[in-house]
Amino acid sequence: MDSDNEVVSMKESKRRERQFGPGRYSSHDVEALENPDSDIGLCGWLLVGLSVMLMLVTLPISIWMCIKIVKEYERAIIFRLGRILRGGAKGPGLFFILPCTDSLINVDMRTITFDIPPQEVLTKDSVTVSVDGVVYYRVQNATLAVANITNADAATRLLAQTTLRNVLGTKNLAEILSDREEIAHSMQSTLDDATDDWGIKVERVEIKDVKLPLQLQRAMAAEAEATREARAKVIAAEGEMNASRALKEASLVIAESPSALQLRYLQTLNTIAAEKNSTIIFPLPLEMMQGLMKR
Repeated sequence: MDSDNEVVSMKESKRRERQFGPGRYSSHDVEALENPDSDIGLCGWLLVGLSVMLMLVTLPISIWMCIKIVKEYERAIIFRLGRILRGGAKGPGLFFILPCTDSLINVDMRTITFDIPPQEVLTKDSVTVSVDGVVYYRVQNATLAVANITNADAATRLLAQTTLRNVLGTKNLAEILSDREEIAHSMQSTLDDATDDWGIKVERVEIKDVKLPLQLQRAMAAEAEATREARAKVIAAEGEMNASRALKEASLVIAESPSALQLRYLQTLNTIAAEKNSTIIFPLPLEMMQGLMKR
């Protein structure tokens, strides 16, 4: 018996998932969606009958009030005497409602985009930054978006602002500047879990801009400049060291061949003559200078 009950419950859960879409729904939601029309009671049926009679009496004028068209990207939630009709959301297409007893609410199923206003956030390392972002979401279950919350759009916007502050409050400034993609995924997961009971699916979250205080920008710029200067000095020192080694090797090569020094003299004269034509240079052998110094 227990196995049979489990099989029945699994079939029932699959049927509800096909009908209402995936997600976590409470027993109150399922009961509201699955109430048959007979639950309106005797007085309700009398009112429905009077509504049908009124429609028939006022034909063909009443037909324009009873026919509703739902667009391809919309779903219609029909309330009859305050109760959602069996089957949940309707659409798209042409629908027939009764005047006086039925009311209809259209829900847009397209992806909605909104900007998160800049939020002043105190990071984990006590730095105040201003961060804004953008959120993409859509209504996944129109019935829950109407029955479980007053204004799903406003609630999602407010929740996105608080989630942005909460997530960034656990990060350091360096993590906020470098791990934007990870922060966006964390926000998307948190928002998606929170809005699941409202029939909302958060598709994407992006961090747009991170604004730092002016004093912190100057401090970071000074730190970066000092780091670059230190690297430049190290590179210049390494260049001098390599150049001195090359000059040492060159001097050893020239010392082995005296004619190489004469060729170097001629090459220097050629370079000076090409750049400065008015300069006259007379090469003086070092041997003559040494002879004069001995005297």
